[in-house]
Amino acid sequence: MRPLTLESLNPVVAKVEYAVRGELAIKAEAYRVQLKEKDHGLPFQKVISSNIGNPQQKGLDQPPITFTRQVAALMEWPALAELAPDVFPKDVIARAKELSDEIGSVGAYSHSQGVPLIRNSVAKFIENRDGYPSDPGHIFLTGGASAGVSLLLSMLITPPNSGVLIPIPQYPLYTAALAQFSGTPVPYYLDESSGWSTSVESVEAAIEKAVSEGVNTKALVIINPGNPTGALLDEKTQVKLVELCEKHSLVLLADEVYQDNLHQRNKYPFTSFKKVVRNTQSPIPLVSFHSISKGVSGECGRRGGYFECTNISDDIIAQIYKMVSVGLCPPLSGQIGVDSMVRPPKPGDESYPLWKKETTEIHEALAKRTQLMAARLNTLPGVSCVDSPGALYLHPKIELSKGAIAAAREAGKEPDAFYSLALLDQTGICTTPGSGFGQKEGEWHYRLTCLCPGVEDYVAQLESFHMSFIEKYGA
Repeated sequence: MRPLTLESLNPVVAKVEYAVRGELAIKAEAYRVQLKEKDHGLPFQKVISSNIGNPQQKGLDQPPITFTRQVAALMEWPALAELAPDVFPKDVIARAKELSDEIGSVGAYSHSQGVPLIRNSVAKFIENRDGYPSDPGHIFLTGGASAGVSLLLSMLITPPNSGVLIPIPQYPLYTAALAQFSGTPVPYYLDESSGWSTSVESVEAAIEKAVSEGVNTKALVIINPGNPTGALLDEKTQVKLVELCEKHSLVLLADEVYQDNLHQRNKYPFTSFKKVVRNTQSPIPLVSFHSISKGVSGECGRRGGYFECTNISDDIIAQIYKMVSVGLCPPLSGQIGVDSMVRPPKPGDESYPLWKKETTEIHEALAKRTQLMAARLNTLPGVSCVDSPGALYLHPKIELSKGAIAAAREAGKEPDAFYSLALLDQTGICTTPGSGFGQKEGEWHYRLTCLCPGVEDYVAQLESFHMSFIEKYGA
């Protein structure tokens, strides 16, 4: 019998890379296990997972929203409402009953597109946000936004020469999915010197280069607010990007999962691409993604999200439905989480005061941490950091000496990965190197989350490490 070998696998598997769960994350988990030993021999007492936006992860400990968890509890075990009649607010009981009447048991499959009641709630949320109607029949609930992104990319790519425009730096999901489906990433670079802004001219230049290389560019990915940058697009730029999609017949894929993570709302508001497309009466095909993993809910493990299709024909919707039906249905716990996200308590509801308190505290903590971290990082020699107005991350640039770069090359590492590994080894802080997100030649970055509690001590460790690193390798 022939053994199963790496060479036996689909060759695209070897090309798939996903930096936020790569070498550093694997090593961090090994350290976490080692720390359980009495004489672990490590120079730190805990691992800080700053590499991924996972708010409720142990060690980050963002508290879940009570309303969300109470509804979820009653959906899992409806008898709780009778066993503990004084525990649950009336609006929670009413919501759970409404959902239960529609869904039945959460152990059963739902409609492949998602529970109709919840899709109606998503449509109303979108209408209230944008001021334009939304069709529940063009909304698909998903197991997190990532599942929707992967599905749409798989449907758009027609090998061997299909390309998709992606921002650099980008969330590695996009390059991983393109590799999986034999698509070609067409990079356009964000401008760090102007707050990681998006230049329409840069996108145009990327399209022209792709054409010259025989690549058929089919879609434009926009991440707004940005990941890993946290940048927010202004509406004027959004209009220009919509016009560019019209000019080049591109599908616009709008990753808007951080739309409620806004640290300076008055100065940097969020405007959805759905609203821009409707305002301009543009005919471009648009797919907009959202998730319960981010915002203030942080329910990553429930795997809940949705995408909405705008200006997409019923024939295409039928094909999308066919594809999602292969997976039967998205997780019911995630769908119920979506309902709680798009239909939170309203003023006058019994749950509203606590919901308002919890969400306000989370917003304030994230904004404070982000601003403090950016300010402190910018005082370090060889470090520059954009004060991110959105999302959950900072993406500082680090100047590395010739000595550090030479040591990294000798170790077989990218220089920013070498820096990040040294940071993990010395402090237990796990970050993601900028080389995993893409960057300009000769530049180095790392991404870290703004979710870590005890931010003063956390930043002090970053500062201490950086100074010891440049003392060892030179500035």
